[in-house]
Amino acid sequence: MPLPELTDSAIVLRADARDWRAAVTLAGDALQATGATDAGYTARMIEVIDDFGAYVVIAPGLALAHARPGADVLRDALAVVTLAEPVAFGHPHNDPVSVVLGLAVTTAEGHVAWVAEIANVFNDPTAIPRLINAQTVADVRSVIGAGNGSTPLEAAS
Repeated sequence: MPLPELTDSAIVLRADARDWRAAVTLAGDALQATGATDAGYTARMIEVIDDFGAYVVIAPGLALAHARPGADVLRDALAVVTLAEPVAFGHPHNDPVSVVLGLAVTTAEGHVAWVAEIANVFNDPTAIPRLINAQTVADVRSVIGAGNGSTPLEAAS
């Protein structure tokens, strides 16, 4: 399952966030700006972290904010937020976070498939530093490879 198109409104660069809640809210706002979710989804992403902790911090400097499929998810989407200054989520090994991905999915099967695709992107050890240093939406797309008809490895070549 290829990652979806990563529209300009789904990418936020060098944003200011005072804490992890603000960082997740930025990702939720980007998902909402694409028309993929409504405001309730952002609240649910925050609730997941409140309930289950910082497991969403999946690699050093990288968080994958998400919640279960629900009525507030209108279509599958991915958002990418880079932070001007990293924030702590409370993860014992992978804090602080500089990149927050927002993931919205309409089905549980889609969630599994998309997480696998995202994992493939971040198998490249240069992916997180390249996102942290991204200056343009094109820079982000070259790392993620979403919506341009190529895989991340093809996009980087």
